[in-house]
Amino acid sequence: MFRYIAFSWQVANVDHADVARRLEEALLGRGAWHSVFETPGHRVFVTGNARGVNDAYLLPANQGVILGRLFRRGMAAPNRRGDIDITDLEAQRITHSDGRGLIEQFWGRYVAFLPSWTGQARVLRDPTGTLPCVRIQIDGVVIVLSWLEDLFKLLDFRLPSVDWDAVAAHMVLGRLSGRETLLKGVTQVLPGELAPMTTDGSTPLQLWSAAGCARRASSFDHVEAARRLRATVADCVQSWASCYQSVVLRLSGGVDSAIVLSSLVQTGATSVPVCLNYYSPGTDSDERAYARLASQRHDATLIERTVDDGFRLDEVLNVARTALPANYIGSMGTIRTDAEVAAEHGADAVFNGAGGDQLFFEVRCTWPAADYLKLRGLDQGFLGATLDSAHLGHVSFWKALRQALKDRTHRGDPLQDVIRFHTLMAQDAMVAAAAAAPRFVHPCWLAAQDLPIGKFNQLGMLMCPFEYYNHHLGEAAAERVQPLMSQPLLELCLETPTFVLTHGGRGRGLARTAFADRIPAEIVRRRSKGGMENYIATVLHRNQDFARELLMDGLLCKQGLLDRPRVEAVLAGRPGSSATFTTEIHACIATEAWLRRATAPAMPTHA
Repeated sequence: MFRYIAFSWQVANVDHADVARRLEEALLGRGAWHSVFETPGHRVFVTGNARGVNDAYLLPANQGVILGRLFRRGMAAPNRRGDIDITDLEAQRITHSDGRGLIEQFWGRYVAFLPSWTGQARVLRDPTGTLPCVRIQIDGVVIVLSWLEDLFKLLDFRLPSVDWDAVAAHMVLGRLSGRETLLKGVTQVLPGELAPMTTDGSTPLQLWSAAGCARRASSFDHVEAARRLRATVADCVQSWASCYQSVVLRLSGGVDSAIVLSSLVQTGATSVPVCLNYYSPGTDSDERAYARLASQRHDATLIERTVDDGFRLDEVLNVARTALPANYIGSMGTIRTDAEVAAEHGADAVFNGAGGDQLFFEVRCTWPAADYLKLRGLDQGFLGATLDSAHLGHVSFWKALRQALKDRTHRGDPLQDVIRFHTLMAQDAMVAAAAAAPRFVHPCWLAAQDLPIGKFNQLGMLMCPFEYYNHHLGEAAAERVQPLMSQPLLELCLETPTFVLTHGGRGRGLARTAFADRIPAEIVRRRSKGGMENYIATVLHRNQDFARELLMDGLLCKQGLLDRPRVEAVLAGRPGSSATFTTEIHACIATEAWLRRATAPAMPTHA
């Protein structure tokens, strides 16, 4: 499990230097940690690094260090086996541009520590934000790290107090995309942001912006756009595959994972992966027929496993102390099996197709027609875009046309309707949280009101990085790789207008066209999508007593954030409670479990 800790302090301050000394001694006293960069008043340590997977790239002349995995832009994927060395010229471009050269010349999974010409320590998080980057100050020492649990093992340090306004905002928004976290005094460096490691209140600099990419709407037709999408997906997937000797692929049977499989085997960048499909009883979750078609197409081994219907929700209480809670639904009943299958087959990582919904635009709506009208006006292509939007939104042509005329002047608002689908929060707490929510939203998203309605909503779906670490298994979990969430593909899909992404009136329309000859026709044509609704409802029903006790007697109720009578009615299955989404209950359980861990006395952990 690759992690890092970096810290900065004023050398002339004796007290600050003493704290830094104790932290450095604690790191050196643990054999797993080693120093990869040091200057007066600045140290960077790593553990779990491996050449070609996650490592430290030291810039010449001690100009900085980059942690993680880098790929050069424009280099053919088959040539990426092994790792790279940064040349003197590339290092100069990176340092002289205050980090912009790194974003422009490379991509990957990284954080970079780049001291300024004055010696000020700074950290740059890559545009995907894959590696967590948390910032905290302790007695004058600024610490930036990926895994907060490590800090509790190294210093006699108590977890900062919970920010209850942030907890309320988290419940309303689903996840915080801004710099603030749920812990007071703990912030996160945003993706694409260069942040100073100082105590003087210096302002971070946004070097890369997803909103900026979305504003660069490309003018390519769907044929050229499909060609570019296919090439970029293949490049990203094969680049990640080149880091590992062998991988396991979570093959759901949907379009995204089928595309990843086809790209993995396209040029032999890696051995044919072992594919893993999960299913459970219920009409929404058994996709084995499609997974079999995809694996047979490429002669890949397919392992079929049932999700753990006996999953006990009390397991989620064993969650890491982190700055932000993570919802467990996506990995519920599968996380241990992932690791077991990877170990059985000697795989170094588990790949998946996460991010396809957001990147390729799988949304039932009529927004693409409004986007076309705003970007290109009322020309001959507008009628085709409207017809596609009618098919996409399952409405008549005339309704799609009226909606496009209405939505063409839409001003994006990240907070619009944030309380619409919440049924368990106390009403007054929900209203107050919505009013305070701008503090917890990514500033670039707040400033993206000029974007067309479809692109604005796509941006919102891509604003929060996907989880890299497993918050429940820690080092026991298999390495997780989401190759679709790579900077070149993220940029391409943000720049591609929604009416091109949905060409033909289908969600993922462009992606289906681009890979029509690489994935089974049944998957290309597939309209349905597997889900977990039946499974998560079953787990909740079997753990209803635990859920009721956890929430009814929990901190969320005590803080007045949950409507206790409503929670009681829902978990008792009383009439009138059916409108509550099962996923909302699970989200509350995840937040409650995180709160109990965050407010509990420090103790040895699994990580």
